[in-house]
Amino acid sequence: MGLEDEIEDLREEIAETPYNKSTEAHIGRLKSKLAEKKEKLENQSSAGGGQGYSVEQTGDATVALVGMPSAGKSTLLNALTNAESEVGSYEFTTLDVNPGMLKHKGANIQLLDVPGLIEGAAGGRGGGQEVLSVIRTADLVVFVLSVFEIDRYEPLARELYENKVRLDTQPPKVRITPKGKGGIDVTTGPEVELEDDTVRQVLRERGYVNADVAITESVDLDGLLDGILDNRVYLPSLVTVNKADLIEREYLDTVNADLREQGIDPEEAIFISAEEGRGLDALTERIWEELELIRIYMDKPGRGTDYEEPLMLRTGQTVGDACEKLGGDLDERFRFARVSGPSAKHDDQQVGTDHELRDEDVLRIVARR
Repeated sequence: MGLEDEIEDLREEIAETPYNKSTEAHIGRLKSKLAEKKEKLENQSSAGGGQGYSVEQTGDATVALVGMPSAGKSTLLNALTNAESEVGSYEFTTLDVNPGMLKHKGANIQLLDVPGLIEGAAGGRGGGQEVLSVIRTADLVVFVLSVFEIDRYEPLARELYENKVRLDTQPPKVRITPKGKGGIDVTTGPEVELEDDTVRQVLRERGYVNADVAITESVDLDGLLDGILDNRVYLPSLVTVNKADLIEREYLDTVNADLREQGIDPEEAIFISAEEGRGLDALTERIWEELELIRIYMDKPGRGTDYEEPLMLRTGQTVGDACEKLGGDLDERFRFARVSGPSAKHDDQQVGTDHELRDEDVLRIVARR
């Protein structure tokens, strides 16, 4: 029996086993085995070679445009950037990953038009593994749905989930500390419903013998595995509905109902027409917001403040992060910095490397010669 057959058998057994407290540990072991078999299959596939996709990441952030074949991704890329991705009205126009650069508020945001995903991509169908590996390296996923194929959202999201991409969520609060002896000790918060024995059996299936495990939030079996494994990627996402210019007014309610059926709030979806150039400003602004980029204007000695080419950081980053991004040995020569703007208590506030910066701060770094 090959790995594919073993994986399918495990999936069937999981689906056919009713979930309750008495079967919880058994299902946990099955899911742990399933994760192991899928990892082996992926390693075999990658070892087998293949063309794959190689995209050099440039700019301040990377956005992957994800959609079914001919959803309009190439047209959207061309409308937002200076790229020239081939456009066609038939499926599978894009057979390679095409990058383009979106310039917004001083940031260079790389957009990747990836080949259209099809069902079974996570299992390798249609070169899906190569496509999904590119998506995993992005900072944001933008779903591009044709207004006539909104029901394709769930299959697309499922393919990403199968490839260990977790959208719009944070890593589960599961902490594992290996130790030399004593078996597996489990500590859980009051909201955790998983049985301690279930947690122990899942960990043993993953090769743990002695460890302290702390779970501080409610998780299900899938969440427990996500917390144990270190190969999950957590990305924000947003949804665009393309070809909105073709929606008849009386059809709009149906479109909104289709979105809700897919678990998408119509108020959160961005209606665009890549062909007509409609809604692109709103989409660009949402991309900016989701990436949580901030502009830092550098006060350069003898040259004043550079407002034309800001240093781009992420929300929550510090003066130390700015030094690291500026490069050289600046972090080693750092003495202090002066900050004016939203994060400062007053103009030219003297701060250290741990000072958290905010959008449109003015920063001057004083360093040893």
